[in-house]
Amino acid sequence: MGRELCEGFSEAREVFDRANEILGFSLTEIMFGAGGEIYEEIALLKKTEFTQPALFTHSVAAMLILNSADHRPDMCAGHSLGEYSALVAAGSIEFEDGLRIVRERGLLMSKAGNDRKGTMAAILGLDDTVVDGVCKQATTEQQVVVAANYNSPGQVVISGDTEAVERATALAKETGARKAVLLPVSGAFHSPLMEYAREGLEAALRNLEIKSPTCPVYLNVTAEPATEPEEIRARLIEQLTAPVRWSQTLTSMKETGADRFLEVGSGKVLTGLVRRTLGRDTESAHAGTYEDMQNLLEAASISES
Repeated sequence: MGRELCEGFSEAREVFDRANEILGFSLTEIMFGAGGEIYEEIALLKKTEFTQPALFTHSVAAMLILNSADHRPDMCAGHSLGEYSALVAAGSIEFEDGLRIVRERGLLMSKAGNDRKGTMAAILGLDDTVVDGVCKQATTEQQVVVAANYNSPGQVVISGDTEAVERATALAKETGARKAVLLPVSGAFHSPLMEYAREGLEAALRNLEIKSPTCPVYLNVTAEPATEPEEIRARLIEQLTAPVRWSQTLTSMKETGADRFLEVGSGKVLTGLVRRTLGRDTESAHAGTYEDMQNLLEAASISES
């Protein structure tokens, strides 16, 4: 994860080295592997207290490579943790500060997940309002399930107490869902079960310097652009227990002028969500691997010549 970027671009190498220094342990060994038993190393990387700084660092490293070639965004958004990367891309928070916060966020969410076990499930083929109704029907006084990610039309992730999520998946299938499947996660993210993490994150964010971004950042909680630092701070706190309104965010971005989307960081999931939400003819690309970067930089060079 990110190894080729680190080896191929000095901008990325500097980010990874700085991350190791700030965290006080070798994040790169966890990301790239240290030559140990592969399944144990994968399991370590999947722990949210390591996954979050790893994803964040990878995204920022890729972004700085693009910046060095004068590629800068007109507007930004990030899915869940990615909101922090988006804020760095827009100059609203510094990488070093963001890394400390996402490390703390990961630790808090891990602790919340251990204190009150929960899970998540993907529901495919139902409208958002139908999924909301299923969650309401499956919730009791002791057990809760809510929509956590509105990813694209017909794709919603739900989150909450395990038994409530299981009831909701069964109800979703009965209601006509094409697929309803539990996800291999370590906690019930973006649900009331993360309240412990929210309280701790609020204390950590209190001292985070947030500047006005250089371009609008569309926030998960509202699906609307924000430029005011205190609003950004409040929404970062709220985000832990509120749903990620991703399909609404993409629609809002397109309505305000976005005509090309670039996913920066690990994987291509968001690129797929762009096409499913806005149509397959929407121009989109991803920038997370060495090959991605070479292709993007070469295409830019050709267009400028």
